[in-house]
Amino acid sequence: MGYKAAAQVLPEDLLLAVQEYIDGEYLYIPRKEGSRRSWGDKTENRQQTKARNWEIRRKRQEGFSPRQLVEAYYLSPKTVYKILASREAE
Repeated sequence: MGYKAAAQVLPEDLLLAVQEYIDGEYLYIPRKEGSRRSWGDKTENRQQTKARNWEIRRKRQEGFSPRQLVEAYYLSPKTVYKILASREAE
């Protein structure tokens, strides 16, 4: 999400109308229903997280303890246990 100056993107009459409701504060304008993106669509974060989680599950099968995985991946124990309990990439 990026911030844009309303005065640069809105027609003056619309800007004045918006200022009647909210003046000098931030306003979040959600995306249109059809143009919403899922988390990670714009970047490779989703693929990287999936690959990391797959690797964590594989290492657990190879004998790594949850504590070793916590330390190796800098994750909380709760997060590691959630990843180990999921079957997303199998």
